[in-house]
Amino acid sequence: MAAPLTRLIDVLREELLLTGTKEGCGEGECGSCTVLLDGEPVNSCLVPVAQTFGRAVLTIEGLGTPERLLPLQSCFISEGGAQCGICTPGMLISAHALLERNPQPDDGAIREAIAGNLCRCTGYQRIVNAIKKAAEG
Repeated sequence: MAAPLTRLIDVLREELLLTGTKEGCGEGECGSCTVLLDGEPVNSCLVPVAQTFGRAVLTIEGLGTPERLLPLQSCFISEGGAQCGICTPGMLISAHALLERNPQPDDGAIREAIAGNLCRCTGYQRIVNAIKKAAEG
C-alpha cells in the first residue's frame, strides 16, 4: 500500500502497472499524466494518492481496448492526432472529458479543453480535427 502522499502517477505506473499514463514534466505543466478524478481532468503528478480514496479514477486503460477502440481513439489515429505517444493518453483523457460534458463542442471549446496538454509533434490542428470528427460521429 502506498504512502498517502505518494503521487497518483507513481501508484498507477509502479504499483498498479497502468503504464499508459505518461509522466512528462512532473510539475503539472504538460498534461501527459492527465487522468479523470470523479470525471474531471487532473494532472496525476500533482495528486497525492490519499486524495483519491473513495473516488473514481479513470486512466487511458479504461477508455477502450486494442480490439475495441472508442470512436475518439480511432479518430486520433485516422486524423494523425497520435504521433510520438507521450501526450496522446492525456489528450485523449481531456478530450473524452470534454465530449462527456459537451457532445458537440466548437473549435474554441476543444482548444480550451486541451489547453493544459502540450504536444510538440502535431501542431494541435490534427488533434482538434480528431476531436471534431469524433463529436460528429
